[in-house]
Amino acid sequence: MQNEKGKSIAFHYCAFFLLSFALFLSGCVGWPWRMEPPLREATAEHLIDLLRAREAAIQTLKGLFRAQIKAPGIPIAQRVEGAMFYRRPNALRLQGFNPLGGELFEFVLGDDLYRLRLPATGQVFTGRLVELERMGKLGRPFQLSVWAVTGAVGIASVSKEEKVLLSEEGDRYRLDVFLPGETEGGHAGQPIRRIWFERRSFQVVREDRLTTEGEVEATMQFEDFRPVDLSPKDLSISPGTDGMDTPMLKPFKISMRDGRGQGTLLLTFHEIVPNPQLRPDELGVADVGRGARGERLWGNQLALSPIAASRIPLIFSEQP
Repeated sequence: MQNEKGKSIAFHYCAFFLLSFALFLSGCVGWPWRMEPPLREATAEHLIDLLRAREAAIQTLKGLFRAQIKAPGIPIAQRVEGAMFYRRPNALRLQGFNPLGGELFEFVLGDDLYRLRLPATGQVFTGRLVELERMGKLGRPFQLSVWAVTGAVGIASVSKEEKVLLSEEGDRYRLDVFLPGETEGGHAGQPIRRIWFERRSFQVVREDRLTTEGEVEATMQFEDFRPVDLSPKDLSISPGTDGMDTPMLKPFKISMRDGRGQGTLLLTFHEIVPNPQLRPDELGVADVGRGARGERLWGNQLALSPIAASRIPLIFSEQP
């Protein structure tokens, strides 16, 4: 009797496992296994053409993002909600807001001239982009921000005068970019940029900016690529041309690390809209008028006064 009971229990266990295995197989049929795409081959010329096509496909761009900043002496909250507006070739406006919607800063760039406005103190700083270094610890995060948003707009392409060297690094290609000309030894010298391409999609996943001495000035990493709605009707280059993505993919997560050890910046985009119609005021300029400090604004150009020299007090607390 006990032996028959044991056989009955064993039968039920076997039936249970067989049923579970059948359900597992049916689930596998419902969820087809997808093979990872193989690594693709490319030449330096092909990758450069991709950069140029992706750059040319974006005439204007706007987006909403959250910035997390870690750096010493920054008089703004570490977590900032932001908006960006861009128009080719180099018109850019960045705005930062606190969680309640209050404006923390406005950074406007036109050609190589910038204007930084801090509403809380009423101060406005103006000058050339290379002069941001003169603002000390405050200027560096904005310099990094300008570089970081290029990842959403499109990685800067390589000019015809610049030399390149392509190498393989596992599942990535690394493109070293050199200044025109050669050193006395006939070599290209130190690279000024290094660009890493993922070899399945040829998306740029990392870029290093280097000094003339070959030291890393800043490192950018690009992740979370998502398709964006790119309308080709007003573009000279449409998706699918010259190897471009169909649809176009943009990184919604961009991290920046300062090579000088002065901090990090993380941009997480909520929304990216390519090629919208932008009004002059969205870019921080006006047809004719005056800015916050009385500087004249003509068309798309900023007629800026010399950089302000006043010190900015620490007015915002840093959130953990």
